[in-house]
Amino acid sequence: MSSVSEGRFPSSSVPSTTRAPRRTTLLTGDGVRIEAVYTPCTAGSRGSGGGGSGGTAIVLAHGFTGSADRPAVLRAAGVFAQRAAVITFSFRGHGKSGGRSTVGDREVLDLAAAVAWARSLGHRRVVTVGFSMGGSVVLRHAALYTAPETGEFVAAEERVPGAERVGRRTSAHDGRTGAHTDVVVAVSAPARWYYRGTAPMRRVHWVVTRPAGRFVGRYGFRTRIHREHWNPVPLSPVEAVPLITAPLLIVHGDRDPYFPVDHPRMLAGAAGDRAELWLEHGMGHAENAADEDLLTRIADWTESA
Repeated sequence: MSSVSEGRFPSSSVPSTTRAPRRTTLLTGDGVRIEAVYTPCTAGSRGSGGGGSGGTAIVLAHGFTGSADRPAVLRAAGVFAQRAAVITFSFRGHGKSGGRSTVGDREVLDLAAAVAWARSLGHRRVVTVGFSMGGSVVLRHAALYTAPETGEFVAAEERVPGAERVGRRTSAHDGRTGAHTDVVVAVSAPARWYYRGTAPMRRVHWVVTRPAGRFVGRYGFRTRIHREHWNPVPLSPVEAVPLITAPLLIVHGDRDPYFPVDHPRMLAGAAGDRAELWLEHGMGHAENAADEDLLTRIADWTESA
């Protein structure tokens, strides 16, 4: 929900002539245009995801005020690209994407569009890795979008504003079939909404909720923020976690200035023994604080999950 954010991955399901990053515009379920970048794996045929049809793709979801072109996102994508193909994208209201940010609500549709694009390129295994706001989005996405054999959606009571009801099962002809993830990693994610317990989060709430704050967000952070309050309030991350059936890794720094360690512990507690929790000593917040060693360990974990 709150990060000032700053790709490549293994995929041979895309023709070998397409080795350079490939940019496109995706259309979400509620009609918002999202910029996205596909980067093939830099390792060629090396590794479990590098060769042959059906390799792994990792989809990166940045934090609030980030974008696909921020240095920290590019750095993370470069590390992950040593093992799999990478898709980076800018959430609505960020970067060159259209629309306005809803700070984690409708953004689940942006992630779904990026995951579906990965599968349309031939990737049979898709990993979602989210930072801060992106972390909350990958958790909600994994809870709402399930594998085709169980139906695309499972949370019967939630409605995603601007899209159809997500509590029903979808047919094989539904445009969002294939938008599910196989592995989930949430880094520096909040556990609950409306948290104001730290000074940085109080500043984030000012940016999101006040006209002057939204002005600063637009012209200071290049982030266009929606004026409307959530209605209804979306499923919170801690409520979403018990619905996730995919392997789940929760990563959090013990010096995170936005969300203290009770947030990752709440998430891990809600998941029971179905999730792994890493509390990183000395780490701050989100993609800006994730160094190459941590990103490499996350990439290794996603390969074996």
